[in-house]
Amino acid sequence: MISILLGFLMLLPEPSGSVDPHPGTPPIDIQEWPVPWEDTRPRDPYVDQQGRVWFCGQRGNYIAYLDPATGDFKRYEVPDNTHPHNLIVDAEGFVWYAGNRNAHIGKLDPETGAITQFPMPDPAARDPHTLVFDPDGHIWFTVQGGNFIGRLHTETGQVDLIQVPTERARPYGIKMDPQDRPWVVLFGTNKIARVDPETMTLEEIEMPDEGARPRRLEITADGMLWYADYARGYLGRLDPETHAVKEWLLPGGANARPYGTASDHRGRIWVAESGPEPNRLVGFDPATETFFSTTEIPSGGGTIRHMYFHPPTQEIWFGADTNTIGRARIP
Repeated sequence: MISILLGFLMLLPEPSGSVDPHPGTPPIDIQEWPVPWEDTRPRDPYVDQQGRVWFCGQRGNYIAYLDPATGDFKRYEVPDNTHPHNLIVDAEGFVWYAGNRNAHIGKLDPETGAITQFPMPDPAARDPHTLVFDPDGHIWFTVQGGNFIGRLHTETGQVDLIQVPTERARPYGIKMDPQDRPWVVLFGTNKIARVDPETMTLEEIEMPDEGARPRRLEITADGMLWYADYARGYLGRLDPETHAVKEWLLPGGANARPYGTASDHRGRIWVAESGPEPNRLVGFDPATETFFSTTEIPSGGGTIRHMYFHPPTQEIWFGADTNTIGRARIP
């Protein structure tokens, strides 16, 4: 039996790069703030120009912010059954959120609490998911269950939708590249999609392994795409021009369940391993193709679903299912 097992292990492919589950560098500094509203799944933080950290209370059906300087929180109610999934903040301070259960994108005015709703033009686009600004201030977004990629013209409220041709593709994480094109990971498949914003046409690129399930992605200054393969426990790099793929097995291995991702001021990639308990924040350096840092989340994390890097302060912000908002200071 032992010899059969050893023979099977020898047949497994070796990952690229070095993988060390216990890197020698000291853990980074992580601080968490307990959210005062219990069991509300605080998630998807975003830092505004005043340094306030906005986030969604997905289960609690609210939008709120944390003032890290004082530890104070402020909550804003949103329409019934919104269950906001993701938010971003524009240069004027308006908060835009994805109404995940009632098919709209909302705009919150923090000064008055007033909300403007932009409904989806197709009832099939029932669950707006993740938002990102383009250089013109418009919002590109994913619709996971409805299987769309969309664009909201923030000045007019017009919504354009692109149906993803692969059924049940589950469009998930989304980022803009240096050429101002949105890229989307299709979590229900082993594909990543690119949209041409001029023609509104979509191209799907398959990852080599049929079992790959990319969930979040980052795009570095050189245009390379970095994706977290939730199903297989890999960090992957996709060359957008050649479609060449290279992968590195995460320190947590096949059970790492990489979820939230961020790219820092040095172009390094940070991944939240949501499989281990406590969750772990793992750093990867593309220059050396090595994992150089692993830090456990003090509260345990539960699941860290999305992360945001704030360049002015060199900090990663995240929400955790342990009902906290967390900050990681990046050296």
